[in-house]
Amino acid sequence: MWHYRSTRSRITTPFVILIIVVTTALALYLSHYFRQAYLETLDTRLLADLRVLEDQLPAYDAADDLDAIARHYRELLDARVTFIAADGTVLGESDYDRATMDNHLYRTEVQQALDQGYGNSIRYSVTARTDVMYVALALKETAAPVRIARLGLPLAEVQAELTRLNRVILTTALVAIGLAVALAFFIADRTTSPVRQLTAMAQRVAAGDLSARLLPTTEDEVGQLTRAFNVMTEKLQEQINALTTEQTRLNAILDHMADGVIIVDTEGVVQMLNPAAAQILDVTPETAVGSTFSALARHHRLIELWLRCQRTQEEQRDAIELDHGRGLFLQVIITPQRTPATPGYLVIVQDLTRIRRLETIRRDFISNVSHELRTPLASLTALVETLQDGAVEDPVMRQRFLDHIERELTAMTQIVEELLELSRIESNRAPFFMQLTPVETLVAGPVERMLPQAERAGLTLTAELPADLPPVMADAERIQRVMTNLLHNAIKFTPAGGRIVVSAQREAGKVVIAVSDTGVGIAEDDLPRIFERFYKADRARSSGGTGLGLAIAKHIVQAHRGQIWVKSVEGRGSTFYFSLPTT
Repeated sequence: MWHYRSTRSRITTPFVILIIVVTTALALYLSHYFRQAYLETLDTRLLADLRVLEDQLPAYDAADDLDAIARHYRELLDARVTFIAADGTVLGESDYDRATMDNHLYRTEVQQALDQGYGNSIRYSVTARTDVMYVALALKETAAPVRIARLGLPLAEVQAELTRLNRVILTTALVAIGLAVALAFFIADRTTSPVRQLTAMAQRVAAGDLSARLLPTTEDEVGQLTRAFNVMTEKLQEQINALTTEQTRLNAILDHMADGVIIVDTEGVVQMLNPAAAQILDVTPETAVGSTFSALARHHRLIELWLRCQRTQEEQRDAIELDHGRGLFLQVIITPQRTPATPGYLVIVQDLTRIRRLETIRRDFISNVSHELRTPLASLTALVETLQDGAVEDPVMRQRFLDHIERELTAMTQIVEELLELSRIESNRAPFFMQLTPVETLVAGPVERMLPQAERAGLTLTAELPADLPPVMADAERIQRVMTNLLHNAIKFTPAGGRIVVSAQREAGKVVIAVSDTGVGIAEDDLPRIFERFYKADRARSSGGTGLGLAIAKHIVQAHRGQIWVKSVEGRGSTFYFSLPTT
């Protein structure tokens, strides 16, 4: 069973095959016919030559030179002449030495001539080393001792003539086949042209070109099909336009939703998810669509929630904290979709991480503020009560307590001022005076101010700055405050004998300044929160300070369009980095 790829092939292929078969058969028949006719004509001619030879051949005896006579007739008849006795002995030969020739009694043509008076055959001649046509004739008794005269004609020339004839027949057949095939293709092309045009129109419609139309050129079935297809395309365009409008609205809603939306079929295969879901689950839409929900969720509580919804066919919701290294806190709602057209499940993923973090920060802030203020307030209360109990009468004790009260008030004032400063920076109400400033200016002042403190702590403090550093765009006073804060922390957390180095390096469009120390370092769990307000790595807060310095430093650097980060290994020191733009 043949499978055709086009109607034109379906029409032309059988006709082409039929034409080739018929023409080939005719060519083979003509070639055979002309060969047989040619050989019969040649046989008739040789027989006629033998009969003329018979009439002209006188009686010879054994003493006559029959080879000379054979050569004589060879010149006249243009054919090999052989005279053969009744016992098959060759008596005369025109072309070869008969002394070397075998007995010819059992040659086919000789046997036929002895039995029927005439014989012929075509065979390969060992003597002539080619195919030869032999015609033998039994002679009259008057020609004794010659009993049979035979003519032989090599077929090399005959074969050449037949080859030329076959070439003519083949050329004619090929021309006929070519013309017939061209005619078949022409007729098939004209017949299938409307169908091809309709197919091209259907392909344009399938590709999305709903404006494609085709003008009917005939009144037959193809013309009616064309009109029906035009009407169908118009209806389809109207429906698709309506669906496209709705789809555009839905996609716009899904793309701009902060909540993740995932559609899963009844087998648990993800059919669609919006950008928010891809971002929350840290996947790409290309890899997520087509995968299972279990592979997408990658968390046992999410998978359990999905299986419970699949089992009960009721809406399920739960708050889940993912441990994928990002500390995500999600509100997940899975709802079965019971519509017959699109059965499956709708998964809504709400990222509450920021709200959870803000709540944590708010609780920590209240706790930290309370902790920071409770100690000086308690101290102030105790001092006031002691003064009220009579210590005010003792000048020495009174002065000592008043000095202590002043220190506590100074600490509380510092906390309030730093909180106000941080609030102004975060709300963009703190003025920044940006200008191109040499990096050495930003580093030299804080290093010089903190050097005596480092020496008192038994530390080495140095600045190693390359000479080719470009100036940076900065508010010098505020960046020097960042430097002072980082140096102060490095001195505070580095044991005696340690080393503190300030360095800088140029990168693309910015300069990165680093403050490295050989101090106690920071625990890995504390690194993500080191820049939060009031956060202190030492839970006992024995190191002093308000815990606001790094938070202020972070916001100052960010206000300069830079970044600040830290690398530290506990027990092996820390390195704080911050970048400043050069333009």
